[in-house]
Amino acid sequence: MQAPGGPQEDPTGGFHYGGWVMPLIDEVFGEEVDRLFDQPFDLLLGRKTYEIFAAHWPYAEGGPDDSVAKAFNSTTKYVATRKGLNLTWKGSVALRDAALDVDRLKQEDGPALVTQGSTDLIRTLLANDLVDELNMFTFPIVLGSGKKLFNDGARATAFKLTANRVSPNGIVISRYERDGAVKTEDHAMDPPTPAEVARREKLQREG
Repeated sequence: MQAPGGPQEDPTGGFHYGGWVMPLIDEVFGEEVDRLFDQPFDLLLGRKTYEIFAAHWPYAEGGPDDSVAKAFNSTTKYVATRKGLNLTWKGSVALRDAALDVDRLKQEDGPALVTQGSTDLIRTLLANDLVDELNMFTFPIVLGSGKKLFNDGARATAFKLTANRVSPNGIVISRYERDGAVKTEDHAMDPPTPAEVARREKLQREG
C-alpha cells in the first residue's frame, strides 16, 4: 500500500519504490476510481494520508484532476489522529478515538465513509469489525517491502465478491461486501488414518 503516487509520498522505513502505481494506470483504472466517488461520500483518513492529501488537493482545482479535487475539497474529511494536528484543509474534523468515533458515524444517516491509503487506520477498522466493503486494486507487481494492508490484528470476517474487472495493464479490480462469519469445513478422512493420528499427536507435542 505504501507510496503509490510518488517517490516523496512516503519513503519511511527506507521504501524505495514510491510511485509504483503510476506506470500502470490506464482508462479502466480511472473509471473505477471515478465510480468510487460517484456516490455521496465523506473521506475517512489516517493522519499521514490526510497530510499528503491536504498538501495536494486544495491546490489541484483547475488541473487535470479538477473533478476529484472539487469533490474532495467540498466534502467532510474525518481524520483519525491522537496527536495535535493542524487541520488546515477546509471541512476537516478530528477523530480522537478512531474505533469509537467511526462506529458512531456509521450509526448516523450520512453518506458513505471512503478511506484511501491510511494503513494504520484501516487496520484499526478491520480489528474492530467496522469495514463493510473492500474495493481492491491489485497491481501486477511484487514489491517485497513496504506497508501492507492486512496484519494479524484483523477480525476474522467473510466477504463475497460483488464485482470484478481486469484492466488492460493487468490491474485486478474487485469489490467485496461483508458476508458474515468465516465458514470452515473438514475434508479429512473419517476416521483418520493411523498416520494422520500420529501426525496430529506430533503436532500437539511440538506446540
